[in-house]
Amino acid sequence: MKGAAMIETFGKMPDGREVLRVGVQGDGLSAQVLTLGAIMQDLRREGVAHPLTLAAPTLAPYLGPMAYFGAMVGRFANRIGEARFTLDGQDHALGQNCHGRNCLHGGPEGSAHQLWELRDHATDRLRLGLHMADGHMGFPGNLEVELEISIDGTTLQFEVTAETDRPTPCSFAQHNLYALDDTGSIAQHRLRIAAEAYLPVDDTLIPTGEIRPVADSAFDFRTPRSLHEVALDHNFCLSGAPGMLRPAAWLKSAASGVALEMMTTEPGLQVYTGHGLPRAGVIGPDGTPYGQYAGVALEPQAWPDAPNQPGFPPAILRPGQRYHQITRVTVHGGG
Repeated sequence: MKGAAMIETFGKMPDGREVLRVGVQGDGLSAQVLTLGAIMQDLRREGVAHPLTLAAPTLAPYLGPMAYFGAMVGRFANRIGEARFTLDGQDHALGQNCHGRNCLHGGPEGSAHQLWELRDHATDRLRLGLHMADGHMGFPGNLEVELEISIDGTTLQFEVTAETDRPTPCSFAQHNLYALDDTGSIAQHRLRIAAEAYLPVDDTLIPTGEIRPVADSAFDFRTPRSLHEVALDHNFCLSGAPGMLRPAAWLKSAASGVALEMMTTEPGLQVYTGHGLPRAGVIGPDGTPYGQYAGVALEPQAWPDAPNQPGFPPAILRPGQRYHQITRVTVHGGG
């Protein structure tokens, strides 16, 4: 049965604007989404007592160290080296917020930090919109973004579209950190990634430009592997044609039996295993801090630093074009 989604006030921004929390649900899966950053503040599988993502119980952590937890990050997800790029002969300097000199997730005021407009909602779906002005964080072009989040059964879908009036880098990524059991770590999780290659990085996590095969390396996840003390913050070059919806990853917890399958249209999957946790102010639903390896982020996106890497799949949106991303996550077990 369709109907209006549950909407409530989750808190207020420092300037007094309200942050809403909107519920969506299907047959066996439910989520709570904030208008701040389009953050997925809660994800639940029927029959499973614990949430499936890392999330805070109040707004304050999302205004600080948990700004990216569950958010839709952009206008360019991941990193741009030296916080600058050249496009059509023009140099652009961006907001710096990573290793003192790089741009991460669109800069210090990227889409994760913005209050999105709730444009439509029903029991099983919602639609959010965001205007990112020309020059915002140094990026050219007025960018109009829409995000639809929907649940069909136990399949969660993120659909992002965007249009611009000037050529601009454009890549959005959903930044859930998944934890499919309640053990406090991903040590009993196994991960498979549909990628034959990955991107080596420098000491500030900027790709070197090399595209390296995963075969015979620690980055070979073509068959399921344990994530016990595996430190990853790398882009995997997904197999198949970008733009086509195809398998990206499979994740399962041996402790709970819960698994997820991810499909996406994007060319890359950034995998972060939470080895940088704990950080002050990063807390779970009961108010206790998350520990190291508490969750794993699986972020479909364009390849990082693509505006500076001519050998990477292009990530420039031009007037008259439409950015369109679909990512689907299907949850199995536990119901």
